[in-house]
Amino acid sequence: MSKRKPITLDTVVRGIIALAIIGVCIWLIHILSGVLLPFCVACLIAYILDPVVDFQQRTLRLRHRVIPVFLTLIEAAVIFGGIAYFIVPSAIDEFSQLQLLVKNTSPEDLIPSFIPVSLREYLLNYLSVDNLLQSMNGTRLEAVLNKSTDVLTATVDFLLHTIEWLLTFIYVIFILIDYKRIMRGFRLAVPPKFRKRTYPILDNIKTNMDVYFRSQAVIAACAAVFYCIGFSIVGLPMAIVMGIIVGVLYMIPYFQYITLIPVAIICFVTSQTGSFEFWPEFGKCLAVYVVSQCICDYILTPKIMGKTLGMNPAIILLSLSVWGTLLGIIGMIIALPVTALLISYYKQYVLAPDTDSQ
Repeated sequence: MSKRKPITLDTVVRGIIALAIIGVCIWLIHILSGVLLPFCVACLIAYILDPVVDFQQRTLRLRHRVIPVFLTLIEAAVIFGGIAYFIVPSAIDEFSQLQLLVKNTSPEDLIPSFIPVSLREYLLNYLSVDNLLQSMNGTRLEAVLNKSTDVLTATVDFLLHTIEWLLTFIYVIFILIDYKRIMRGFRLAVPPKFRKRTYPILDNIKTNMDVYFRSQAVIAACAAVFYCIGFSIVGLPMAIVMGIIVGVLYMIPYFQYITLIPVAIICFVTSQTGSFEFWPEFGKCLAVYVVSQCICDYILTPKIMGKTLGMNPAIILLSLSVWGTLLGIIGMIIALPVTALLISYYKQYVLAPDTDSQ
C-alpha cells in the first residue's frame, strides 16, 4: 500500500504560491495577447516548418541551418504565392459579382415572407442596399476611422500593428535557425533535481504537440481542398474563398461549422436571381460538409493522426471555451492538446495511486 505525504502548512503555502504564479502568468498573457499573438503565430509556423528544414539539412548535408531555413521559406512563399496567383483573381471576381447581385436585389427579396412583421420592418431598414454595399466595401470602417478624434494616433497604431505582423516573418527566421538550441534551452532550464521527473513530461508534451499540430495542419489543408472542390462542383459562389476559410477554421475543432451561416446567406442571396432555388442548393452544400467531414474524420484522421485525443465532444467544447476565454485565439489553438495532457496526468498521478493502494 502506497503512503501519501501528509498535507502540512508548508505544502499549502507552496500550492497557493504556485497557483498565484500561474494566475499572474495567465493575466500577463491576457494583457499582452496583442503583442504575443504575432510571436505565437511565428512559433507555430516555425514548429510546422521545422521538419522540412531538418529534411533539407540532411539532404544537403549542411552543418548549419541558415541555408535550409531560407530555402524552406522560399519554397513556402512560392507555394503560397502560386496558390494566391490562381485563387485571388477568381475570388475578387466572385466577390464583385456578389456585390453587383446585392446591389440589384431589393431588400424585400432578401427577407423571407415567414419573418414576423415587426422583425421584417427592422431588417428592411437595416438591410438597405447602401448599408450592405458600405459593409462590403469597407466604407463604414473608413467612416469610423474618420470620426476618430486623433487621426495621428490612429495612424501610429496602424503602423505599429503592421510592424508587429511584419516582425512575425523575422521571428520565424530566427526561431527556425536556433530551433534545436531553443528546445535544449527549455530542457536545461529545469533544475537538476527535478529533471528525472520532468523530462518524461516534456517528452510527452512534445509527442502530443507533434501528433496534434502538424497532423491537424495536414488534415486542415486536405479539408480546404475537399471543400473547395465540393463547393465548386455544387456551383456555390465564392467557392474557393469559402473552402479556404473552412480549412483554416478546421484547426479549431467544430469551428468549421460556423461557415454554414455565410454559406446559407450566399445561397439565399444568389437564389434571388432565379438561377437556382435556395433549399436544393443549400442541401448540396450540406452534402459537401457531410462528405468532406466523413473523409477527414474516418479516413484522414486515423491515418495521419493515428488516433483522436479521445475526449467527449462536451469536454472539447468546454476546453475551447475556457482556454479561449483565458488566452483568446492562442488558447483556442492549444486547448485540445493541453486539455488532453492535463487529463492524462490527472489519471496517471491522481487516480493511479488510488488504484495501486487498493
